[in-house]
Amino acid sequence: MGTFSLFLILILLMIIFFVLGKNKSLLMVKSNIRNLHSRPVHYGYSVGINSFIPGFCILAIWMLSEGYIIDKLLISHLGEKSANLASFELTNLLNSIKEYFESANPDPELLRHVEYYITTSERIAWTFFLSAIAACCFSGFRTLNNIKPDINSRNNLEFIIKIVLVIFSVIAVITTIGIVFSLLFESIRFFDQISITEFVFGTQWSPQTAIRIDQVGSSGAFGAVPLFLGTMLITAIAMFIAGPIGLMSAIYMAEFASDRIRNIAKPLLEILAGIPTVVYGFIAALVVAPFIRNVGEAIGLEIASESALAAGIVMAAMIIPLISSLSDDVISVVPKSLREGSLGLGATKTETTIKVILPSALPGIVGALLLATSRAIGETMIVVMAAGMAANLTINPLEAVTTVTVQIVTLLTGDQEFASAKTLSAFALGLALFITTLALNAFALYIVRKYREEYD
Repeated sequence: MGTFSLFLILILLMIIFFVLGKNKSLLMVKSNIRNLHSRPVHYGYSVGINSFIPGFCILAIWMLSEGYIIDKLLISHLGEKSANLASFELTNLLNSIKEYFESANPDPELLRHVEYYITTSERIAWTFFLSAIAACCFSGFRTLNNIKPDINSRNNLEFIIKIVLVIFSVIAVITTIGIVFSLLFESIRFFDQISITEFVFGTQWSPQTAIRIDQVGSSGAFGAVPLFLGTMLITAIAMFIAGPIGLMSAIYMAEFASDRIRNIAKPLLEILAGIPTVVYGFIAALVVAPFIRNVGEAIGLEIASESALAAGIVMAAMIIPLISSLSDDVISVVPKSLREGSLGLGATKTETTIKVILPSALPGIVGALLLATSRAIGETMIVVMAAGMAANLTINPLEAVTTVTVQIVTLLTGDQEFASAKTLSAFALGLALFITTLALNAFALYIVRKYREEYD
């Protein structure tokens, strides 16, 4: 029995107990629901959820600990053989047992361990699965037997839902904290090897280093200024194009477009948000970049085949829907009374939009622009395919540049030694990117709170 099959069984049992709980609540009062403290469905939900939670907890424990338990049992079964192996050799042996394929000359010793692995895995899996089903049934029948007409089943159900929501909120917070600390600790390891001054202010980026002492290789250069400058250059180009277009389209959709045009144009505009970024990358590499290069040749300009301008233009097309949609929502919630008051005083629709609507919606518009900036800073695929991977210290948009995210992908691609400065530099770049986007989001929140206006 697979994990998904067990999950479906638990769902089925929950539905059965829901029906039993609902029917029992009606039977206790002979279908006169006025004698019940809560609605019959509340009793059904209470019984169903109480039956599902214990079984789901056992299933979750099994999913999280399955590999660890089986590995420990396999190591115990290997005996002294496992004690004489290095960690990577032991890992390879365990993988060989788990992923065994029949051969012409099988190893009898290995076959013995494979049979033990298969048998033990099945037994432990069935133990957990049957325990989950038993816990589900036990909790369901126990809750079903405790149902009484005067029990506040609705409040009990809301309490359970509240606990579940709190658990998921805590998981989200812990995940965020874990990401931050993992970046921080690995970055500290990097700065133990490379000076933070060199990283922040250095102008040469060449992270190729020798992994072993006896290996021929470069000592590496970890000045991240070219990466930061390339990131800011492409982001500036994208925002310079997307900001006005997105904002003007939002103003038109919210204030000037008829309902018919809005219902057609707005969904078409937002289709751009659903296009995968790799598709934008293809367009940038195959259409936009060659077009810009050909135009440059026609007017006598030397433009690289991969340029910051091409990446910025395509990235602008990607973030226009984000700016437009957010700005449209902000403009639309400006009270109608402000519009009518301005028009009643003799202002034109354009004057009302410029002098009344936009100042009222300014905090939200600034927040939308800063959020789009954060989105542009974190983009990877478009830059890889359109701007290249060379760390070039330049502010010329016609030359090839690279960004922080592209270098992170490059540094962590393939087999890497996580004790080397080359690999650890990816975490330092990630930390710098995290701090930058966090600062932008905090500034957007500050603007929204400072200039937010509340209307009755």
